[in-house]
Amino acid sequence: MELTLYDTLTRAKRAFTPLDPAQVRMYVCGPTVYDFAHIGNARPVIVFDVLFRLLRHLYGAEHVTYVRNITDVDDKINARAAQDYPDLALNQAIRRVTEQTERQFHEDVAALGCLPPTIEPRATEHIAAMKELIERLAAAGSAYVAEDHVLFSVPAMPDYGRLSKRSLDEMVAGARVEVAPYKRDPMDFVLWKPSKPGEPAWPSPAGIATPGRPGWHIECSAMAWQHLGETFDIHGGGIDLVFPHHENEIAQSRCALHMPVMANYWLHNGFLQVEGQKMAKSAGNFVTIRELLDVLPGDVIRLQMLMTHYRQPLDWTRTRAELARHELEDWSYALQSSYALPNDKTPDAVVEALSDDLNTPNAVSALRELFTKAHRGGLNDELIFAANCKFLGFRELGRPGLFQSGVSGLNVGEHNLSSYGDAVERLRAAIANNIPESVQAELIASVKKDGLDVHIAKSGTVTLIRGEKAALEQKVEDLIAARSTARARRDWKESDRIRDELNAMGIELEDHKDGTTTWKVKP
Repeated sequence: MELTLYDTLTRAKRAFTPLDPAQVRMYVCGPTVYDFAHIGNARPVIVFDVLFRLLRHLYGAEHVTYVRNITDVDDKINARAAQDYPDLALNQAIRRVTEQTERQFHEDVAALGCLPPTIEPRATEHIAAMKELIERLAAAGSAYVAEDHVLFSVPAMPDYGRLSKRSLDEMVAGARVEVAPYKRDPMDFVLWKPSKPGEPAWPSPAGIATPGRPGWHIECSAMAWQHLGETFDIHGGGIDLVFPHHENEIAQSRCALHMPVMANYWLHNGFLQVEGQKMAKSAGNFVTIRELLDVLPGDVIRLQMLMTHYRQPLDWTRTRAELARHELEDWSYALQSSYALPNDKTPDAVVEALSDDLNTPNAVSALRELFTKAHRGGLNDELIFAANCKFLGFRELGRPGLFQSGVSGLNVGEHNLSSYGDAVERLRAAIANNIPESVQAELIASVKKDGLDVHIAKSGTVTLIRGEKAALEQKVEDLIAARSTARARRDWKESDRIRDELNAMGIELEDHKDGTTTWKVKP
């Protein structure tokens, strides 16, 4: 089965041929750790996690290296540190911010079902490599020193703009170019700059006496070079990084390492908007991954992301999230007894769809067909369906209760169940996303204060109960038996009265053709 990928550089879908099948290498730009990641950040993490899984399947897990960096030196980090920890020295405050934010990011993407990358380098651990690249660029005449800055000379790269397909004039007009009198060309960009008092600082390269720190673009060039070599297979990221970040990476790496290409394939995911609008704090529609994980299982977020092809714009809406949740609930009921079983089935249907430029909509369609077979078939069909779901990274499809909506109550009576909807929704999400038990305990306590108990079944179903559970269940069984007796003697009035009593307790009955009756707590 041939894997094809759309290459941004050539603007064509190309058959993927690794430089070395025994060492497939991929680099993806990671987060700048200064705040909670937003859902726009979640999209490339999920997209390239799917590609990582596919490459591991095709070439063997031990033959694929996935590098996703952590940017931990940046103006935004400095500003956040000074704001949150004004009483600490800036370097101490920065450490607090980056460690906390990196931990939050890891928790969030794990809840989204993403595998950790093979290597996750931090920018601050690669300053020496950055300085070496800068020294090489200066020695080659591709960079110059001006007022304690080192700048890359864009005219030194004859085909600069090839990735973004822009002319120099277009790039100057469309970019937020920093105006500085020491620049030789308006498009020249910073490789190294002097640090302000209190900011992180290192001895500068290129003979500069003033301590300084790296520019953003050189960080990724250095980390990719150190961990993947002078040329590697795939470089990925969001479409917003094509220019200037990836364009500048190519220029730096090629001129410093004297290579014809930096990466053989450039993959970029499309933009994400929220409820039909560009996401922005000013528009009031800025949403973090953590905010969504507070109310939705990570599998729901993942499925909604995968329903749109990675290169197309994605419109995040709560309506579509609800549709994804309902679909996962259906899938989970089909897999409830088999998702955790040992499974040697191969995910052929999903792999075939993904091999065509990561066509996740087709992969989801394949899952729907497998669901139909599993729903009507036996254990073998369930295991095939489960194998394909697991390959796409879904974690909790053995617990359908986690994807339910509404509130179920047993003997709650006059209590207004809907008033507990927010707490129950958050509790389901907390269980699905492995949120600390202390958070789950707080949510449960918010319900128990009204005299209700909270029962969480192995299936993930959350039921609010007023009274002792075993005694109530026995009462339900007794009432059903009494109703069956009334029906046998054709006492329909008494039968209806008992049904109404059970209904008031929150019980839904289902009478079967063989004369038996089953019950469940109403959703």
